Amino acid sequence: MHHPGPPRFVTVGESVELAPRQPDPDMTAEWQLVERPAASTATLGDGPVCHLEPDAPGAYRAELTAPDGTHEQVVRAFPGVTETAQFSVTQEDFEHDDDTDALAVADRAIVIGKFNDFTMGTHWAEREGDEWVIETDLPPGTHHAIFSFDGSFESTATDEVTVDGPGRPRVELTGTTADGDLVVSADAHAAPSGSEPEVEFYLDGRDALEESAVLIDGDELRVPREALPGTARIHAVAVAERHSVADTLVVECGRESGETGTGKTGSVSRPADPPSWASDATIYEIFVRSFAGETVDTTFEAIERRVPYIESLGVDVVWLTPVQASPTRHGYHITDFFDTAADLGTREEFESLVDRLHDAGIRVVFDLVINHSSRDHPAFQLHRAGVPEYADYYERIPASQDVSDVDWAGEDAPGYYFNWTRIPNLNYDSLSVRRWMLDVVDEWRDVVDGFRCDVAWGVPHGFWKEARERVKADDPGFLLLDETVPRDAAFAENEFDVHYDTDLFDTLRDIGTGDEPASALFEALDATVEHGYPDRAGHMRYVDNHDEDRYIDECGGASLRAAVGATFTLPGTPMIYAGQERGVEQQRGTMRWHDGDNALTDFHRRLVALRSDHAALRAPGVYPVSHTVETGDSDRVVAYERTDGDETLIVVLHFGDGTVSVSLDSAVGDTDLLSGNPVGSDGTVAVEDIVVLPAASGR
Repeated sequence: MHHPGPPRFVTVGESVELAPRQPDPDMTAEWQLVERPAASTATLGDGPVCHLEPDAPGAYRAELTAPDGTHEQVVRAFPGVTETAQFSVTQEDFEHDDDTDALAVADRAIVIGKFNDFTMGTHWAEREGDEWVIETDLPPGTHHAIFSFDGSFESTATDEVTVDGPGRPRVELTGTTADGDLVVSADAHAAPSGSEPEVEFYLDGRDALEESAVLIDGDELRVPREALPGTARIHAVAVAERHSVADTLVVECGRESGETGTGKTGSVSRPADPPSWASDATIYEIFVRSFAGETVDTTFEAIERRVPYIESLGVDVVWLTPVQASPTRHGYHITDFFDTAADLGTREEFESLVDRLHDAGIRVVFDLVINHSSRDHPAFQLHRAGVPEYADYYERIPASQDVSDVDWAGEDAPGYYFNWTRIPNLNYDSLSVRRWMLDVVDEWRDVVDGFRCDVAWGVPHGFWKEARERVKADDPGFLLLDETVPRDAAFAENEFDVHYDTDLFDTLRDIGTGDEPASALFEALDATVEHGYPDRAGHMRYVDNHDEDRYIDECGGASLRAAVGATFTLPGTPMIYAGQERGVEQQRGTMRWHDGDNALTDFHRRLVALRSDHAALRAPGVYPVSHTVETGDSDRVVAYERTDGDETLIVVLHFGDGTVSVSLDSAVGDTDLLSGNPVGSDGTVAVEDIVVLPAASGR
């Protein structure tokens, strides 16, 4: 079915792509905008993939004429809440190699950030005296900008601004039956500092449910059972100063498509929720080519022989960095999306590794790289060489926007992010590309248990929504993990299950370096609500990954233990980056097998086991615990309570050197559940890095 999918919810000025599903590169498909707000002058272009940029609040209705009929796509646009903000840096802010002459005479600088998708050459800061300054409109929140003079990142500076304003509200739908009718209730929550939201319900154009059959009363929607079709999808958003991430219910009545009748309502499911196993899991990321050791080439067979070690850690999921054909050590420059890298092994050897991990009770997450390819991929070579069949496979930008030193063939350049000139962006306005990348999804989804989606923010939302329904149709437990940096709640709307928690990552770094007090981790957790993530959304908590300098290198071993302790005792899905537990100091350094830190490894094992054994550590909700630091630096200590209703635990973290003495206002046991050692009495405990204590009574 070529129907473009569920209703879309955006702000005025935010472009939304409209595309047929199940694309056939040879199909004929055209869009027409048949309804728009009275104040709008928005239009749609020609072709099967179009972009609508709402210019006024209200509902827009587009029709897609495709080989299987005419389909409707509703786009609801809400007023944007933005403020003009200014980024600025001085010459002293730049990191450079003592070459100040170029800086002294530069009239302007390239600026990238989330506001322009980290795209070089679109935004420039002009020099004003000793500063380079740029203004742009930004929504509420904290924003970062990177300044560069030549696009090489050899000399950069950064600035941060905070725009005041409300966060996003949240909404959760529940479905019940009353007298055989379907009753959908919306539980809407105001954003911090936001007003109470109202709820808007939307039907799905793929279903035969008629709007005239639906009764809406405030936060409740009712459908008589005789009006229910075989499948009914109900969507809702909470609306205040800003709009929420939409929530969805799917009602299956067991009838043929298009039929209605007086049968039972059937099952009600929540398609946007993560798999139930994800919140209980621990992820172990392996940077593939550094895992086997100093003198042994890493292959699938070499990793398979080391599965007993992975198993000994007690982890539930292994995330492997890219295993497809690539000329690079890191593997993100894909040259063949359908085969494994020759230096790692054959497809059969990869599947043998997956089977071995499955035998150990460990799921496998595959690094799905579909925002770009290597510029050495045959498709890109044919594209740049003017082969007509590949003309629309990659993004193209005006040569005037390109700031690289590459002499690109032709009058234009490829689109790319940051300074990634070797990995050009695929063009998702092409049906051929969409079909190609859906084939890649199909190729690997039956082999592994989930995808970690590289540069998820660079792929259109509509594609991710289609991919999600595709992989979940046969396996609802399939995991989708997004790399969205910085984090963005929009990717929780029927797209991804688990999300990078960049707020906690950055805050734990700031705590480790002493730039923030340990209590700042509560603000990082509060940011999840501020961003508007649904309560059921999953979050990956981590201190290291292959794209960042190692925490131990930046912050030291003492802070590392406390930071890792935080990731395992706060809600979410903890992740260990291979080598973190062995004391590896290099970002993508070789695994330390013979000379690793065994005590640190054992510390990680005990944390994995503790979290597995105590449901309180996997439950939602974190409650600060009043305490007094009797000896030591109080800014380096934080305490909180975790409970599942049956058990209550008190966690105390110390991010400094040595041991501190902490008095707790709560009555606790005197034995640390993590180490098994006594830690004190009468509510006073000795804390080196982390202690986890049973509370005498819970909330």
